[in-house]
Amino acid sequence: MADRGEETAAGVGEGLTAVRGVALAALVLVVIVVAYVLLRGGTSYHYQLLFQNAGQLVSGDQVQVGGVPVGSVNSIGLTSDNQASITVSVNNQVAPLHEGTTATIRATSLSGIANRYVAIFPGPNSAPQLATGSVLPADRTTSIVDLDQLIDTLNAPTRHSLQQVIQGSAESYAGEQANANRAARYFNPLLGTSQRLIGELLADQQVFTNFLVSSSRTVTALAARSPQLADLVSSGDATFGAIANQNAALSQGLQLLAPTLRLANTTFVNLRSTLGDLTNLVNVSKPATRNLTPFLIQLRPLVATAVPTVRDLNALLYKPGPNNDLVDIVRKLPALQRVLKPAAADSVAALSQSQPVLSFIRPYTPELEGWIRDFGEGANSYDANGHYARISPIFDLFDFSPNPSGGLLTAVGAGGTAGLQLGRTERCPGAAIQSAADNSNPFTDSGGLDCQPSQVPPGTG
Repeated sequence: MADRGEETAAGVGEGLTAVRGVALAALVLVVIVVAYVLLRGGTSYHYQLLFQNAGQLVSGDQVQVGGVPVGSVNSIGLTSDNQASITVSVNNQVAPLHEGTTATIRATSLSGIANRYVAIFPGPNSAPQLATGSVLPADRTTSIVDLDQLIDTLNAPTRHSLQQVIQGSAESYAGEQANANRAARYFNPLLGTSQRLIGELLADQQVFTNFLVSSSRTVTALAARSPQLADLVSSGDATFGAIANQNAALSQGLQLLAPTLRLANTTFVNLRSTLGDLTNLVNVSKPATRNLTPFLIQLRPLVATAVPTVRDLNALLYKPGPNNDLVDIVRKLPALQRVLKPAAADSVAALSQSQPVLSFIRPYTPELEGWIRDFGEGANSYDANGHYARISPIFDLFDFSPNPSGGLLTAVGAGGTAGLQLGRTERCPGAAIQSAADNSNPFTDSGGLDCQPSQVPPGTG
């Protein structure tokens, strides 16, 4: 039994030793992986940037891309041609850089000294890569311009005037620090809104240019009339003086203004419903107005052509002087109406009574017109002896019978009297010509006319 216990304890000890070995190996593997990742992630590229001057850069200053730190300044030196040689290291977040990369030295603010950094603008990824240790020449870099360099460009009188401006600003802010701080708080929104305002003004360059040109012309015209403007100001002063002299009347007018405004307020309140209805009308009319533009474009030539007509119509309707236009005629119409009223009543009665006669004569209009035409043709010829008539027989109503005395015309028809009919007083309209195949003549108006269709001239039946 004791031997078995010793064997069991020995087996457990060996198992624990194996587990510890596996855990230790896993820990070593994790450390190796982490170290590889860290060391690999910290790989950086070194580049030499040539500037005209270092612009107060110091070793350790940041290198930024898009405002994000990506490296630092390692060293600052001087080349043989007196250019600043700045060595920077850039991590692999943006490295390797590509051809077309540019760099500039910038300041984080204007209130510090040696607060500079190098801003890098990487070239396109499609360009060839820049190996570590590559040099960016001075034509690809831009040095910073310090404020003292700008001031050094000014001459002595200008610098003295600038000092006076700064001293005057200090005096103007003396005791007004709180108000100045309050104004500074709104300065940033002021710049933002001003930028939007300027953007809106410059959105349409042509309109803005026209506005400036028109404003210049206006100011020039006003300047050319400065004496008149001075007179205007003097007259305005006299006017306001006269108003001040009538302060009692003005006070009374202001007292009456309050009730007037109250009544106007009521009117405007009642106007709201009308505006609502008008809005609905406008909304309903919008679809129709879309098609109104081409119509108005086509209407423009008509309107231009109608100008003389409208001008003449205006002269017809209204012309200076008495009894010479249409308005004067219309004014006299009531008197004419009083005179014509009895005659108009008799005319209405006559027309009513003549209606049956006209209804009967209307179908015979062709015959009446033919009679007038033929009668006129027969009686209009004349010579030195006076008028004479031309008579021509209708040969389809007679037969020619030759005989020794020279021939004879014999009437066609029963008893030889067809051409000499009597008592034919009830002919229908159209009975003077041959009957139509569709029975459209003689016209009987479906039996409504008082006529005899059988009464037709000889030879037309």
